[in-house]
Amino acid sequence: MGTVHAKSPDTDEGSVGVKMDLQALKRQERERKRRLRSVRERLAFLRRKAMQMKLKKIKARVQRVHVDGLGRTKDDIVINTVRDVFAAQDFQTVIMKIHEARTRLSNLGCFKDVGVFIDTYKGPDALEDGIEVTFEVRETNLLGAKINTSVGNNEGSVSTGGVLRNVFGRGEEASCEYSHGTKRTSSFHTTFTKPFHNEASTVLSSSVYQQASESPWSGYKELDRGILLSLAFNSAPQVQQKLVLDGVWRHLACLSRTTAFAVREQAGHSLKSSLRHELKVDRRDDLVFPSDGVAFTIKVIQGSLVAGHLLPLRNNKTHCITDRFLLGGPMNLRGFEMCGVGPHSDGCSLGADMYWAAALHTYSPLPLLGRGGSISDKFRLHAFVNTGNIGDFVLTDDYKQNLRTLLQEVRLSYGAGLAMSLGGFARVELNYCVPLLVQRGDRPSQGLQFGVAASFL
Repeated sequence: MGTVHAKSPDTDEGSVGVKMDLQALKRQERERKRRLRSVRERLAFLRRKAMQMKLKKIKARVQRVHVDGLGRTKDDIVINTVRDVFAAQDFQTVIMKIHEARTRLSNLGCFKDVGVFIDTYKGPDALEDGIEVTFEVRETNLLGAKINTSVGNNEGSVSTGGVLRNVFGRGEEASCEYSHGTKRTSSFHTTFTKPFHNEASTVLSSSVYQQASESPWSGYKELDRGILLSLAFNSAPQVQQKLVLDGVWRHLACLSRTTAFAVREQAGHSLKSSLRHELKVDRRDDLVFPSDGVAFTIKVIQGSLVAGHLLPLRNNKTHCITDRFLLGGPMNLRGFEMCGVGPHSDGCSLGADMYWAAALHTYSPLPLLGRGGSISDKFRLHAFVNTGNIGDFVLTDDYKQNLRTLLQEVRLSYGAGLAMSLGGFARVELNYCVPLLVQRGDRPSQGLQFGVAASFL
């Protein structure tokens, strides 16, 4: 038989060449657009700098400030808010001071809209560079209603209520709210809030409340009626502190016939008074998927640490199960059942007086979705390592011994999964978890875990 020679048609070679030319043209077009965008951004930056230099050379002084639209709001709080405007000596500083004053007025809690108008001052004592500033405000309605939803501890809830805004003219607020959860939890709160509008952003609030909840992992249900007084302030930028004084009358009841005797013996009525101090430092650029602090946008590493120590106000006072710390769950110490870490009795979690937990996460965008889109911004692939410990530890003055006590019988788990941002304040996770270090009495949960919460480890 003869030899058969095959050759691609000329049309196929031409089509391949056309495709390569089109790809090259697309790359060139993308590069051209990128360079053009870079040039435009550079020109815009230079124009802003030039404008700032020109504004600095223009002498200007604020001689009069008007605030139109005041009704219930007191004059003294408005005067203190706009006082810094008179310190400006050039037009650029005037603009900056006016913008800062407008922001402070908006944050008073008295107005729902603040507008600014600038004009030359034409009074009998007018200077050549005199300026008149008018803030046009619209006060908030005295009576309002609100309805919202929230998530936490694998539970969703809906709340509704009414609110009185700017009650005494200085941003005070009185509210009444009822909420109901998906796991038979309900609460009723009446709260009065008084802001002081100082540099520390101090806020004093008092509340009368009733709250009913169930804790199936410990086998009890609880009804609380109490009075709460709190003082919140900022001690430094992004450093918030809060002092909370709480007095509550509580009723503890068994959830079922299988509730452990260690829980049953604490059932009944009791009174509790507590003083709590909270310190919060949060410098993340996003509550759910933080990315600040690393140079790459592909992967982000986040670490977190939480701890607690329960101390009685009197040495002979014992702690109720409702006050003790619990550890474990899909948004807490992953790889364990809800409150499945620590002492148990007949299947009921008893909690402990001290705990600590730490987590290390690494995030990555979904590989099949482009960056910068509304969907890709809400989802992340993540891997994690969780560790922690809980117990009635006895600490001494020996720090090395204390460290050994806290690290003894430590729990450890790891895994990976998909995380989603829910409204920018809560997080949904679907993870595959592997408990690595488990102690006697724990309830590990290897495999898929689903969780949703606004507070997570």
